[in-house]
Amino acid sequence: MNICMNFKLFLNAIGRYKSMTARSVPDRIMSIPAESLGKDSGVAVTIVPDEAELYVKFARVMVEEIEKNNTTGKPTSFILPVGPVGQYGPFTEMVRESKVSLSGVSLFFMDEYLTDNDDYIPESHPLSFRGFVKTALTETLSGHPGWDPRRVHFPDPKKPDEYTQAMIDAGGVDIAFAGVGINGHLAFNEPPEPGETVSTDEFICRRTRVLSLSRETKTINSVTAAGGGIFYIPSRAVTVGMHEIFSAEKVMIYMNRFWQKAVIRRMLHGEMTALFPASLIRTRENISVTATEEVSRLPLPTLR
Repeated sequence: MNICMNFKLFLNAIGRYKSMTARSVPDRIMSIPAESLGKDSGVAVTIVPDEAELYVKFARVMVEEIEKNNTTGKPTSFILPVGPVGQYGPFTEMVRESKVSLSGVSLFFMDEYLTDNDDYIPESHPLSFRGFVKTALTETLSGHPGWDPRRVHFPDPKKPDEYTQAMIDAGGVDIAFAGVGINGHLAFNEPPEPGETVSTDEFICRRTRVLSLSRETKTINSVTAAGGGIFYIPSRAVTVGMHEIFSAEKVMIYMNRFWQKAVIRRMLHGEMTALFPASLIRTRENISVTATEEVSRLPLPTLR
């Protein structure tokens, strides 16, 4: 078969893929107006004016949960993302102002980038989540009543199986906070790879593990954090599993990216499938989504 025939078959395959993709996300889902987001989905949706307000609400929920648990002597545990990150400034300010004790607080961060050898990237790396948390929280809260850096946790790529037990030992997780990736991932729980067969139940049961990042994730993260330099984004990561996220008493999702207009609609109103992991939040209770007005707008195609 000559190269022209091969190329023609390739174009035909691309055409079939585009057609299939278009059918998998009906126009009616992308046409859902802001005021109807979450309707009949079982998910509470709050729209805030802008990112600043979203970060303040995020931080306030954290502080209020800690204060509530402190009154009964109950420890507080959160699963937290590094992305979004704007909530941590307001959080540390509120903690200082309220003088709330952090003696019972454990923080379990979702993920971290790895080297090609599956070691943590250095904390000095500009994209290191551990490095960010060290500066934004560990050092900033140093000396605050009850603050103990030993209760700040990241999944260990060499011992990922221990992360679930660490959360159990801390008394369980009160709230899992999360952002959502462009392909619907929560933490770095990427959709199944092409040809991989996995049921919804199997996907939800996936625990903390090391994995390769998808091309979609690397691309959008390069837009968000590296000026489009996809070569800066590591290819490997360790991530908390869907199992740990869904084991929390509540799951609270915050959406602040301009490109999440289509994401929020697929998550709340599209097919519930492991191929778009965030859609699976609708399989459980105690879920809420907070999004900016920008995210709530219709994802209208336009040339720039």
